[in-house]
Amino acid sequence: MAGGFTNIPKIPELRKRILYSLMFLAVYRIGVHVPTPGIDASALSAFFSQHKEGMLGMMDMFTGGALENMSVFALGIMPYISASIILQLLTVVIPTLEKLKKEGEAGRKKITQYTRYGTVILSIVQGFGISVGLEKMAGPAGSPVVIAPGWGFRIMTVITLTAGTAFLMWLGEQITERGIGNGISLLIFAGIIARLPSACLNTISLVQAGEMGPVKLILILAVVVIVIAGIVFMERAQRRIPVQYPKRVVGRKMYGGQTSHLPLKVNTAGVIPAIFASSLLMFPITIANFLPSDMKEAYPFLETIINQFSPGAWPYYAVYTLGIVFFCYFYTAVTFNPVDVADNMKKQGGYVPGIRPGKKTSEYIDWVLTRITCIGAVYLSAVCLLPTVLMQQFDVPFYFGGTALLIVVGVALDTVGQMESHLLARHYDGFLDKGRIRGRR
Repeated sequence: MAGGFTNIPKIPELRKRILYSLMFLAVYRIGVHVPTPGIDASALSAFFSQHKEGMLGMMDMFTGGALENMSVFALGIMPYISASIILQLLTVVIPTLEKLKKEGEAGRKKITQYTRYGTVILSIVQGFGISVGLEKMAGPAGSPVVIAPGWGFRIMTVITLTAGTAFLMWLGEQITERGIGNGISLLIFAGIIARLPSACLNTISLVQAGEMGPVKLILILAVVVIVIAGIVFMERAQRRIPVQYPKRVVGRKMYGGQTSHLPLKVNTAGVIPAIFASSLLMFPITIANFLPSDMKEAYPFLETIINQFSPGAWPYYAVYTLGIVFFCYFYTAVTFNPVDVADNMKKQGGYVPGIRPGKKTSEYIDWVLTRITCIGAVYLSAVCLLPTVLMQQFDVPFYFGGTALLIVVGVALDTVGQMESHLLARHYDGFLDKGRIRGRR
């Protein structure tokens, strides 16, 4: 792996992409500390210190601390993810959108444009809900969070938060286009990683103060290491379908006759289901958490919904698990088409031993993919929920459960994989395949 890193400066394009990504991520981290106008920072900080657990803690983790600071990026990238989910679901049921999706690059640009419009609309709705809720908030001493409440503050907050989310959306697209890795996932990755040092220091201080025993700390570290190892193993796991190509004679030479394989990842969807399921859960709870206290008292079911759909309650775990399973199958179906794979294989003369080319091959691939996706869905659900439950039992002083570990490790593996592709394409040793490449030489 050290040899792979030393080869990065030798490729100007890869070096340039990495620098672009780092630059855009630095801009994102600077924006996290730019406050929304009209907010009393001390009163807001005091409020969050009392409500940092549960769903608010999870939302703050995904925004990299922007929600706690109530910065211009307080909504994070979640409205964009929610809009993407809605557009992908509508693509299945609306023929016009499905037709656009099949039109190639022009159709994808149109769908991306619709996603941007949806992001702005969702940001306006969430921004207004937050602005109304902020006016009713107060710190422990009773000092109001909003300095001058009213429609002026609400409009200004909606414009500020919507502009911040739109800018993050643009940043993510720029990272994907000019940098390395998936821009949206990298923004979430950077937000989680940025919170890690302070969480570790807080944990160390608790151990030194005697509030957390060394045995509990060792158990937490053991859970983290086991989960990371499991994620790396499952993200690399594949089901390889053997493919045979017949021999053919061209002139005086014979071609083909080789055996290959079709690799199907156990977790084809990657970290997307966890991000999508979290986004859907956080969208209504974000607004509900910032509703005025008198409204919650007038409608007690709102407080019940907030409590039941926060980490630690069984309805939250049930809905979260169902969301992960659904998006595992949905995203796999959107990104992988067995019919197209079978047709391409047939055109090249390839076939699966014992399976007739064409329709039977596509049915067999779909049969295998359905079963390994079930394994992937169970794995994702276990990774996202079990560490969170265990850490709540250990009374961990920060929100850093399985979902965060999955996103961090998954995005890191995906980014390293893209960097390795650049290295191998130019005949340099990669991070993971160094021995294999040397063997081929």
